[in-house]
Order: sequence, then structure tokens, then C-alpha cells
Amino acid sequence: MEGKRLSDLKNLEQDIDTIESGYEFLLAYAAQGRPPHVEAEHPTPHVGPTLKDMLAAMNNVTSALAGSDHEYEQVIVEDIRKASAALKFVIDQPKMSSELIDNLNASIHLRAVLTDCFLYSEVFRPSAGETAEPTDGDTKGKGMWTEA
Repeated sequence: MEGKRLSDLKNLEQDIDTIESGYEFLLAYAAQGRPPHVEAEHPTPHVGPTLKDMLAAMNNVTSALAGSDHEYEQVIVEDIRKASAALKFVIDQPKMSSELIDNLNASIHLRAVLTDCFLYSEVFRPSAGETAEPTDGDTKGKGMWTEA
């Protein structure tokens, strides 16, 4: 997180929220028991827009972290690369179904990205008595935020 501006962090936080909320939608969609269908010919909700939003958010996170020298940020980039391939594969299918989305939800690659997001987003949450202003990287056990 060192050297990142607060506006960059807010964008990352929004993209992480998009990924997390998209996954929640996918879980609900998978539970509906929808048979294979062409989305344009089937009532809403459609899963395609959510998949595309998740993919765009993953691309944004990758762009934000790609030049980082931090090892964990590179792990996130690699996990997103793998999960993005799975998302693209599903998006390219002519028919969607609850079973297809359930199998995507079970993908270890997508789950890795979610776990990465949960862990990484913890640095966005200031502790009691702290403000949401990033430090200069010298945290000395205080987290990534300066004290109020």
C-alpha cells in the first residue's frame, strides 16, 4: 500500500466491493435452479452483466497493482489472471445456467481472488482512533492509517 494515494485506494476499495458483491449475486443465481438458457430469451435477473462487471473490476485491480514490487500484490494479480480466464470462459458460453454458475463459484481461482480481496481490503478499514489517511509506509505496528 506504500506510495498509493487515497483516491487510488478508494478506487481499489470500490473494485473489491464490486467483486465481492458480484460473487454474492452469483451464489444467489446458482441457487435458483435455472436450466441452460439464452439470457436474452429468459426473464431477469441476468448473470452476464454481473460477470462483466466483476471482470472489469478485476482488470482495474490488476492495472492498479501490476507495477507493484510488493509480493502479496503480485499474488493478487496472478490469482486475478486465473479467475479472469474462468470468468471469460463462462461469459463466452451461449447459454447460462445455475449449474454453470455454481461450478464457477466453486472454482478455486475465483475463491482465491475473494480471499485475497477480503485480506487486502482489511487495510482500507481504519481502526478506532485512526483516520483514513495513508501513512508514508512507516507503520511500526499501527496499520496503514495515520492516527487522528
